[in-house]
Amino acid sequence: MTTNITLLFPGQGSQYVGMGKKFEGKKCFDTFDQANDVLGYNLSKIIFEGPENELQMTYNAQPAILTYSVVLLRRLKEIIKTKNVKIDHVLGHSLGEYSALVSAGTLSFEDAVKAVHIRGQFMQDAVPKGVGKMIAVMKVPQEKIIEACKQASNNDEKVMPANFNEPNQIVISGNAKACDRAVMWLNENIEGRLRAIELKVSAPFHSSYMEPAAKRLKDMLETFPFNENTIPYIANINANEYSTETKPETIRKNLVKQVTGTVMWTQSIQKLNPKTLCLEVGPGKVLAGLVRKINPDIKVISLDRETAFSDIEEIFS
Repeated sequence: MTTNITLLFPGQGSQYVGMGKKFEGKKCFDTFDQANDVLGYNLSKIIFEGPENELQMTYNAQPAILTYSVVLLRRLKEIIKTKNVKIDHVLGHSLGEYSALVSAGTLSFEDAVKAVHIRGQFMQDAVPKGVGKMIAVMKVPQEKIIEACKQASNNDEKVMPANFNEPNQIVISGNAKACDRAVMWLNENIEGRLRAIELKVSAPFHSSYMEPAAKRLKDMLETFPFNENTIPYIANINANEYSTETKPETIRKNLVKQVTGTVMWTQSIQKLNPKTLCLEVGPGKVLAGLVRKINPDIKVISLDRETAFSDIEEIFS
């Protein structure tokens, strides 16, 4: 019997010091050395030893997460290559979309790790520190969030939905003052106590303030060879499924739009067959938590868990 699986790849914020060290001595561990060679600096030392504030820098965090995700992906492939397993879809949360496209054969690992390092620099440079902000809003309907952003924005200061993470968690992003006004509007226009948490990020990602980064990213991605995808993938920007052999130019455009656009994660997970087995391929288990809240019928195994690969071998045996 064929087992159908969907691969999920996490984004920025999932990184932690020491991730991947447990695979030392295994074949997939040389992925860290590959990343070091491509980037021209010792990323693996930052991953394994920190300091944490250095790993959190966008231009380090993004290639670090992608690298560890590919370590897990390569370990997974060692297990499933002899099994009757079919990968139905791949999708990633923000940065994770690049990891997903590596798994789909669209980008080589070497090109992807270089691309996200540069992407991280572009995003870091797009807005001066302190100008922007991101705030997670809990248990507020999507239409209220959209209206709050509309009411709080003006020609000079804008705020917009950045991530539809799950039905009860939506992140807004944009000018810091506009974000605060949106929270104030929600406080005045919803029943009950509002729970809003400012995120520890260096810039207002997935907002129109990332337009300078998007323009630079467009030019940069033109220099990288893209292949047609060999596995269907679901894009952040519109939650649409792109079948195999999608034109590389379409995939490039999706990645450029993603920088300024909303991450449609809730809508993407809703596209999946509830019977698919999802594997979270990357650090942590944030995506497993989000999927449970979007559709509790979907089973998720996070490969960063100690027993994950033994569990996978048992399921696929």
